Amino acid sequence: MKRILVTGGAGFVGSNLAVALKRDYGHCQVLALDNLRRRGSEWILPRLAAHGVQFMHGDIRNPSDLAEVGPVDLLLECAAEPSVHTGYGGSPAYVLESNLLGLIHCLEYVRQQGGRLLFLSTSRVYPIDPLRALPLQEEESRLVIAPQDSGVGWSADGINESFPLAGNRSLYGASKLSAELLIAEYAALYGLSATILRCGVIAGPWQMGKVDQGVFVLWLARHLYQGPLSYMGFGGRGKQVRDFLHVDDLYDLLRLQIEAPDRFPVTPLNVGGGPDNTLSLCELSRLAREVTGCSLAIGSQPQTRAADIPYYVTDHRCLTDLCGWRPQRNMVTLAEDVVRWLVDHRGQLQPLLGG
Repeated sequence: MKRILVTGGAGFVGSNLAVALKRDYGHCQVLALDNLRRRGSEWILPRLAAHGVQFMHGDIRNPSDLAEVGPVDLLLECAAEPSVHTGYGGSPAYVLESNLLGLIHCLEYVRQQGGRLLFLSTSRVYPIDPLRALPLQEEESRLVIAPQDSGVGWSADGINESFPLAGNRSLYGASKLSAELLIAEYAALYGLSATILRCGVIAGPWQMGKVDQGVFVLWLARHLYQGPLSYMGFGGRGKQVRDFLHVDDLYDLLRLQIEAPDRFPVTPLNVGGGPDNTLSLCELSRLAREVTGCSLAIGSQPQTRAADIPYYVTDHRCLTDLCGWRPQRNMVTLAEDVVRWLVDHRGQLQPLLGG
């Protein structure tokens, strides 16, 4: 490869992947395209420059911004409005324009210019009501699926790619699922080379965590900086569960895809921390206390929001069987990496993440 374009390149995932790509493929020109809409994204720019990543101010909603880039060998599509709550009580315009119309522009760009597309989709393509209907058992600190229970697309190992897709999933999830379908059509019709990854919760340094996106970093930041936190939804007890993936583990997978692209089909593949890297919110609180050394009184808001789900764990066995990838970094390592970053950059981060 000679040129790599990362859309959303000043975001958390995009910037981390761009920096790592430039580190390991120094002979390549790595370009980061971003509209700088997200809070804190402008603070990423010096980091990109320091690592040799070329920043381009642009927006995938505008096809001429992509056209100015010229041909690339790989388009890593990380640009998105990532909040699952976007559009509830407000306009759907930005999430649909960014996540769907922007993806269409990326597809046309690759169709015309050539190159491979790697698209970061989301676990939120799986519908809300069936996820809420899982037979969850309540334990002291979390909700679980019993080892003997299983159904179509789910088991104690998590949610796999065969989980039924009928039902509503939020505008965010619908925009990503629509994007997946369009990618498959472009691959069939035009021979476009593409890979789709349905990502679970990704976390790590340089994530500007918010309540609705980036909860792992937010939880650690609020403990360290002593800002407010609450358990929200499902009775306000903090027993809802997610698996978490270190962004460096995602990059390890990207390396495999770059080195052996023919091994990866266009069919969507689940990627996430998996059953070995799960936490409930109250378990995350305990981990945050241990790693930061700071205690924090956490409030309770029992009401469940429309898009909230009580449990999601990634079953990534299809991906592991395909290429041998599995996460190498556990929750303690992830927490320590994040806290180190929060401490090292406290002056800049506390106004953003302290609450």
